Parts: sequence; C-alpha cells; structure tokens
Amino acid sequence: MADLNEMILHLPLCPPHEKDAKMTQIREKTTNRYFPAFEKSFQQTSFHSVSVKTFHSTFFLFSKDGSLMFQQVPMVEIDGMKLAQTRAILNYIAAKYNLYGKDIKERALIDMYSEGMADLNEMILHLPLCPPHEKDAKMTQIREKTTNRYFPAFEKVLKSHGQHYLVGNRLSRADIHLVELIYYVEEIDPSLMAIFPLLKALKTRISNLPPVKKFLQPGSQRKPPVDAKALEEARKIVNK
Repeated sequence: MADLNEMILHLPLCPPHEKDAKMTQIREKTTNRYFPAFEKSFQQTSFHSVSVKTFHSTFFLFSKDGSLMFQQVPMVEIDGMKLAQTRAILNYIAAKYNLYGKDIKERALIDMYSEGMADLNEMILHLPLCPPHEKDAKMTQIREKTTNRYFPAFEKVLKSHGQHYLVGNRLSRADIHLVELIYYVEEIDPSLMAIFPLLKALKTRISNLPPVKKFLQPGSQRKPPVDAKALEEARKIVNK
C-alpha cells in the first residue's frame, strides 16, 4: 500500500507538465497491480506449505503464474506463506530468528535505525542507474550524507551505551543491515570509514560470526556491486 500511497502523495508536487503522465501511472498501478492483489487476497482461503525460497532473476515466470502479489520482487516462500515487500520479509525473518528485540521498545528502535539506513542504502543502490553526467553530484551527496548525517548518528548510538550492538546489547537485524551498508560504502569509497572507529569495530565483530563469515567468503551467495553488465541482464529479465 505504501508504494501506491507514496505515488499519490507526491502527485501535488509534480510539475504541471508531468501531472497527466503521473495520473496515468497511478490509474494503471491501481487497477492492474495493487487493488487486484488485495481483491485476490480476500478470495484466497489457504496456502501450501513449502520450504524457504527467494526469487529475483525468475521474476517473469512467477509474475505470469500469479505468485508475485504486486508483480514485483523480492518474494519469499516461508512457513506456508508467499511474502512480498522487503520490509515485511525482513521483519518476519528477524522475528522468527530472535533478531527483532525483546519488547516493543526495542523493536521500535530497531525499526527506526533500519529505516534510517534504508535512506542511505537507497541512494547507493540507485547510483548505478544515474546518467553519467549526474554521477559526480550523486557521489558527492552520498559522501556528505554518509559522513555528516547517517554514520555519525550510529557511531553516537554505540558510544552512548558502550555496548557491542545497537539495541539491547544483542545482535538484531539493525546491526546486520548496518554492516551490510558499511560494506556498500567501502565499495564506493573506503576512506569514508576513517572517522568511525566504533562502526568499524561493529563490522569486524559481525563479520566474524560464523554464518556471516561463511557468507562473505568468495563463491558464496553474496552478490557483487551492481555494474553495467548486471543492469543489462536485469533489463533483459524484466522485459521478457
């Protein structure tokens, strides 16, 4: 719902010459993607139990058979459910494996930190999509937000309580997201981490956890940074 809601809320901010196109897009998404999905959900009566599976590159296959609720990935099959929307998937997995705090206050902090990371993460993920003439300006913006807004905030959190993790002195999804973000930042510009010793220590601590260490090894499922070749492959899949 948030995806469609955001499109509608942004409509009054559109330049006049873009409003007709934006309205056409809203009508199309409403009638062909989002509302049909919710209409269908009222008609469903049961799910089939299956093992956990994630789907990204097979987008077009599952879109055709109706497995993708909003006709978009990611989608995860877990505990008899087909879950779409990244935050819903992450929240469920975090709760299932005790990575979501011990009470509602801790969950609120975890959500707040995770949403803050998502803002910077989105800027970084969109960088490969920028036209060449805009990349330098986008990189400058990412560096500024990283060093003056987001990473100082998390460094301050760790310093304020002197504990090993962001929330409740135990591993949570917020720590995992933050370390993932640190890796993304280092792939862009390693020098940006120089003034954040507590974040570097957090990265080392979590990277040495056996499951994470295994995941980071060469040949694992960890995906490399998006480049022009990967973008072209993604376009081919979506356009099939």
